[in-house]
Amino acid sequence: MDLLRQKLTLLPDKPGVYLMKDSQGQIIYVGKAKLLKNRVKSYFTGSHDGKTARLVRQITDFEYIMTDSEVEALVLECNLIKKHNPKYNILLRDDKTYPYLTITEESHPRVLVTRQIKKDSGKYYGPYPNATAAKEAARLLNRLFPFRKCRQMPSQPCLYYHLEQCLAPCAKKVSPDVYKVMRKEVSAFLKGDQSGILALLQEKMQKASEALQFERAKEYRDLIDDLKQLGEKQNITLNDFIDRDVLGYAITTDQMCIQVFYLRQGKLLARDSFIFPYYEDPEEAFISFVAQFYLERAVWPKEILLPSIESIVLSKLFPISVPQKGKKRELIQMAMTNARTTLHDQITIEVNQQTETGQALATLGELLNIPAPSRIEAFDISNTAGTHTVAGMVQFVEGKPQRRGYRKFKIQPMETLDDTAAMKQVIQRRYTRLVSENDPLPNLILVDGGKGQITAALKALKELNLAIPVAGMVKNDRHQTHGLLDQSGTQVPLTKSHPTFFLLNRIQDEVHRFAITFHRQQRAKNMTLSALDGIPGIGPKRKQCLLRHFSSLDDIRQANIEELQAAGIPQNSAAAIYEYFRTKGDAS
Repeated sequence: MDLLRQKLTLLPDKPGVYLMKDSQGQIIYVGKAKLLKNRVKSYFTGSHDGKTARLVRQITDFEYIMTDSEVEALVLECNLIKKHNPKYNILLRDDKTYPYLTITEESHPRVLVTRQIKKDSGKYYGPYPNATAAKEAARLLNRLFPFRKCRQMPSQPCLYYHLEQCLAPCAKKVSPDVYKVMRKEVSAFLKGDQSGILALLQEKMQKASEALQFERAKEYRDLIDDLKQLGEKQNITLNDFIDRDVLGYAITTDQMCIQVFYLRQGKLLARDSFIFPYYEDPEEAFISFVAQFYLERAVWPKEILLPSIESIVLSKLFPISVPQKGKKRELIQMAMTNARTTLHDQITIEVNQQTETGQALATLGELLNIPAPSRIEAFDISNTAGTHTVAGMVQFVEGKPQRRGYRKFKIQPMETLDDTAAMKQVIQRRYTRLVSENDPLPNLILVDGGKGQITAALKALKELNLAIPVAGMVKNDRHQTHGLLDQSGTQVPLTKSHPTFFLLNRIQDEVHRFAITFHRQQRAKNMTLSALDGIPGIGPKRKQCLLRHFSSLDDIRQANIEELQAAGIPQNSAAAIYEYFRTKGDAS
């Protein structure tokens, strides 16, 4: 603390960023300040509420970086949060990337949904607040406009040409001017002007009907209905066709909820909710969130509407507007109201869940004659007829899954390999490591299985001189949670309507899902590797390059030579792969 006091006296009267550290030297909080001297000192003077007090108790050191302005400090704060992931900061953990529509810059362009913005690769429209909205828009565009549909240019016209949904550039020359006109029409359509498209479709429907092409007429009628329904779904509209986001927030003593409304072409399409704890002034937490949220995005809306805030730092970075009256102000009030409601509902649900979870853990402890287990680790073995054997481990703390604690295990070769031997190996490996690294041990180990798995786990723990309680989760013939076995393999009484049964069911389902997903990944990798065995010049390293670049064997099979080269494969090897799948086929 003496070192801290000395460092506090040296803080400058300048803007900058400060990094708080714990006793292990880990950065646990990053903040920005208009005046570093005042802001950092405020943590160590006066009294704090519970949430900030918890942060301050862990601070043993700090460092700071001066900047020329508060704007620079805000940008630097976002970069450092992204780099260090401090546990007390607002973290956009889901790392959302929103989908866009793009018309590719190709000789014969396509309409695609993408989450990646690449310079000079096409014109982008969006972002769309969810993938469903983007896919629906792309589906309509591909039916309305005859852009190319095929990923690779075929040798002859496909069904889309006969449906008049493609110009068949594979078979005949298409003028660039045709695509230019189509791009212009798409742009008008995506800006909300449907009148021209609707008139064209009405005309085509009439002509098809007069020519007795009733199936074609029905297709046009369905398109007209889809377009009208798309417009009717927008119940909140500003008639200026501008893309904008509307943000509002609500707080309790330690939680903040931020609502983001997405208006595209003046129409409210969807919303997002973000709930997180905050450890600073609410307005500062809100500013930090907005900066992180938009600095991560390649494209911003034309306007971002915010409630009144004292700081003007955000307006120097983004197209911020703070309306005081009118429809825009009403939208902000609506976002604020929704934030308050969402936060209230979330807190109510959490209180109820905590009560139920507390009861479930207490009962689980009573059934097994141990204290209520706050940290549970569960294991499951997954294989196919004894091959590709793997294990998954999930961690639950206070009844909630802690995904950072999940672990995957490839079972190492043994003389005899069955589920019990695999379980023993995994338990040995897991807790040998925890002991060597001095990490906390669980209060209870749950194994997916019966007495054999329990005995295997207990043997492994005994060899490590560990006394951790073990219990087994058993399933019925339909692979559903059926009951709980104690260390002796005796089933303990538990009704299916009790919160403890629901907790065990969640844990068993989660560990099974995690283990079987890992097993399928390993099996798919091995299948892909074996399918590539017959190709000259493709060894283990190049197989791994292909697996990293392509998500499946199907993608490799369909890729052209240029796409294979993009995976790091030399041209001659890429040509060999391409020819292999088109002449010999997939040998697997």
